[in-house]
Amino acid sequence: MTASQRHTLALLATTILAAVIAYLTLTPPRPEALGGLLSDKAYHAIAFAALIFPGALLHLRSLIWLTPAALIFGAAIELVQPLVGRSAEVADFVADIVGMACGLALGLIVRMWRIKSLNGRKARTQLARSSR
Repeated sequence: MTASQRHTLALLATTILAAVIAYLTLTPPRPEALGGLLSDKAYHAIAFAALIFPGALLHLRSLIWLTPAALIFGAAIELVQPLVGRSAEVADFVADIVGMACGLALGLIVRMWRIKSLNGRKARTQLARSSR
């Protein structure tokens, strides 16, 4: 996959995830959703980890604009939520930041593992070819 393709894929995935996050956080809460499996903070952390993960995995340079944009997005969600019948909480924004850090760390770890794996495979292939 070329750098341009990775950039496009990261941008597409991030855009779709941002739209889903906006929908889920800015629509009035459904009564059946109030008793979820996880806390509201866990959902915020998971959502923002998922938002940052594609950029960290596929296109590091996108993190230069993606990280501040995600912070602004999280803050904007908290400012708009009272207008749609939800409550604004600083703790939700903190959960967004924690999720971003987790998504960034996980994306970078998977990226390093993938690069090591590809380099090891390439080295084994070259070694096998040279021993023929």
